[in-house]
Amino acid sequence: MRQFDLSPLYRSTVGFDRLFNMLDTMSGHENGGQTYPPYNIERTGENAYRITMAVAGFGEKDIDIESKENILTVKAQRNDENEGQEREVLYRGIAARSFERRFQLADHVEVTGATLENGLLHIDLVREIPEAMKPRKIAIGTAGEKRIDAAVNKAA
Repeated sequence: MRQFDLSPLYRSTVGFDRLFNMLDTMSGHENGGQTYPPYNIERTGENAYRITMAVAGFGEKDIDIESKENILTVKAQRNDENEGQEREVLYRGIAARSFERRFQLADHVEVTGATLENGLLHIDLVREIPEAMKPRKIAIGTAGEKRIDAAVNKAA
């Protein structure tokens, strides 16, 4: 039987939680294999999300965040200040390479802000559903009321 790995879709989307949970359950796949930089996507409220990325070694000036047409793009390019100095690195455990990470956002998900603290980039998102798309309560009237409304409309 052929199996499909949906983890790349699950890792790079925000707001499609139920759909991807259902697909993961049906396919039997788990979230595995993180790529650089490691990140978390978490729900912080009913319609609020947070993406946290480990960006050790990058400053605010090195990171660009752009949201365009339901795609959130995070780019970072390291500016080596010590480029002129010769150093011999005996062991490199902290990755310092440039990266570009894209997240597909669901409809009506907007970026509300971003902060960088202790080597972690936090991007806050909120899903704001327009009033026209929200469910609305329809009042149920009696049959007599409908006839009166219809009769008034016809008379007018």
